[in-house]
Amino acid sequence: MRVDLHNHTPRCKHASGSPSEFIKRAKELGVGVYGFSCHAPMKFDEAYRMGANELESYFAEIGEIAQAEQGAIEVLCGLEVDFIKGREYLLEKSVLEARVDYLIGSVHFLDTWGFDNPAFIAEYAKRDMVQCWREYLRAIKAMADSGLFHIVGHLDLLKVFGYTMPECVSDELESALESIAKAQMSIEINSAGLRKTIAQAYPSREILSRAFAYKIPITFSSDAHSLEQVGAGYEQCLELARSVGYTECMIYRKRRAIACAL
Repeated sequence: MRVDLHNHTPRCKHASGSPSEFIKRAKELGVGVYGFSCHAPMKFDEAYRMGANELESYFAEIGEIAQAEQGAIEVLCGLEVDFIKGREYLLEKSVLEARVDYLIGSVHFLDTWGFDNPAFIAEYAKRDMVQCWREYLRAIKAMADSGLFHIVGHLDLLKVFGYTMPECVSDELESALESIAKAQMSIEINSAGLRKTIAQAYPSREILSRAFAYKIPITFSSDAHSLEQVGAGYEQCLELARSVGYTECMIYRKRRAIACAL
């Protein structure tokens, strides 16, 4: 069962290609379960996410595609939700209580710094990256502790421009993994990192091995923002999962986790 649960639509204002085109490409690649999880509405960084007034039409559009594709490919509907530690008040009730298959909780910001946005890459030179990693992992832990989400998005995203996790923050990583395990969340193996400066999937083999020790389940994502990114890097991510010891991955239907053999 080929699974790909984290993918975007033009509603996020930085993706191209229609959902129907994405599904056509996914079928060509032999994907069995394909999930849309576009950036959820939030009154923050609104240039990179759908508006609140688009939420219902997004659900309707994906629902119509899912209905039309029954028997050919399973189409799931989720949302990627920004979790900003200290700004939890920004989370929208309409998003958290939405009738979705799953919610992906992602940390893209340390306070107001969008650290994965190339527009703000100069900020790295001004920062203590050890402290940034501590803050990032504490945000991941807080996100898991909230109990609001099903999947951890791109677990070590802070490495995107090459600043990999230092060993001295291992305690924060272990604490975050403990919270993820307690919350019964999955982590995604996300191939988007393969096409970034770091040229690695998220998370690293080391982090994935630690997650495996905690019996934290996985799922797969290409994080596609364009047609050519649909399914990209899947074989590398699958090999990574198997090399660590994983034999199954999770999908979600109406917020319920279902295991699928790799």
